[in-house]
Amino acid sequence: MLKPFLLCASLLSSSAFADWQLDNSQSDLSITSIKQNSIAENHHFTQLNGTLSDDGQLSFSIDLKSIETLIPIRNQRMQALLFNVANFPKAIVKADLSSYLNKLTNGTQVIKSVPVKLSLHGHEQILKVDLVVNKKSQQLQVTPLRVVLVRASDFNLVAGIESLRKVAGLDSIATTVPVTFSLVFNEQVN
Repeated sequence: MLKPFLLCASLLSSSAFADWQLDNSQSDLSITSIKQNSIAENHHFTQLNGTLSDDGQLSFSIDLKSIETLIPIRNQRMQALLFNVANFPKAIVKADLSSYLNKLTNGTQVIKSVPVKLSLHGHEQILKVDLVVNKKSQQLQVTPLRVVLVRASDFNLVAGIESLRKVAGLDSIATTVPVTFSLVFNEQVN
């Protein structure tokens, strides 16, 4: 009786502390821009890369050159005028999930108020994010419980937004952007 219990416990604990690799093909990170005070447009990034280590350290990068707005000239303008990808090609997100990782079981879990460090355009900010984690055997899906609001002023991006506004001939572009994501991590088998 003890032997099956120990075998089950060892399988569960090795799974709880596995390394996880972001699956770019199943993941998404989207932003919504608002222009002229009422026109909302969704955009997303096509290149995400990241890991969740066995000790609970989440780290992923967003290739800012991979912005997809469905309008090629707007993609180029956002890369050059807003993100300045020549000098700041990536945004980096880091979070410590160590106190939560070993408690995850199959099914949906909500993790409250996780401090997430966002490094963007040469600036760093700590954002408090509530996460929803779905674990199914060798896969984790991480999404925000609510949309995350990112203020351009926190990352010295207001001048870039103003440049975009002028080149597009718009009266306004909002400087706070709603961000949402769905990150899928696959367990790495040694």
